[in-house]
Amino acid sequence: MRVALVSVGDELLTGDTVNTNAAWLGRELSDRGVAVERTTVVPDRTADIARVVNEYHAEYDAVVVTGGLGPTHDDVTIEGVAAAFGRDVVESKDALDWLEEHGGYSRDDLTERTGHVPEGARVLPNHEGVAPGCVVMSCYVLPGVPDEMQRMFAEIEDEFAVGSRHVEVVETPEPESALLDRLASVQEEFPVKVGSYPGENVRIRFTGTDPDLVAEAAAWMRERVELAGD
Repeated sequence: MRVALVSVGDELLTGDTVNTNAAWLGRELSDRGVAVERTTVVPDRTADIARVVNEYHAEYDAVVVTGGLGPTHDDVTIEGVAAAFGRDVVESKDALDWLEEHGGYSRDDLTERTGHVPEGARVLPNHEGVAPGCVVMSCYVLPGVPDEMQRMFAEIEDEFAVGSRHVEVVETPEPESALLDRLASVQEEFPVKVGSYPGENVRIRFTGTDPDLVAEAAAWMRERVELAGD
């Protein structure tokens, strides 16, 4: 399963807010065996959201959009997603009924745009806030507030359950340039994903769905490099 992440918000582009949602979703999805192949930040503009969602929906198995849900003038994610699929924005009776029954809100408590979703969308209740999420085709629209987004993702995580991911890491003080032959050899020897990341030590990361193969690849490398801390 190939997935693209779209984060909506001017504050993410200006650096006023750190995009922790993309990092969190990347880890959660990768741990389920999902290939996260694109992460993009777009401004609070309907046309930009529509363009990116439309493009990614055609290319990937699923698109996860976070942010821009709410009642203010710059919360335009619903409008953007609706435009991407050529749908109208409509009031959702399911969303409003849920907010009234479970959230304790009366219709008078809610702003005019609360509970609006693209026509035909499946509503995702917001257990930690007010603005609902939704699913349109294979596009999942989640809140930008981290607690709300994480709780909502927990409600749909089974829809991304491809398979468990297993990870092993080998750290070495050897420079990355000196490891190229061994990195190429271990990749040829074992059908797992191998990545190297320089820092104080080089971290060699082995990832795959078969825990035995991941462990064997890491053990192969440990026998052939100087290990950090030795």
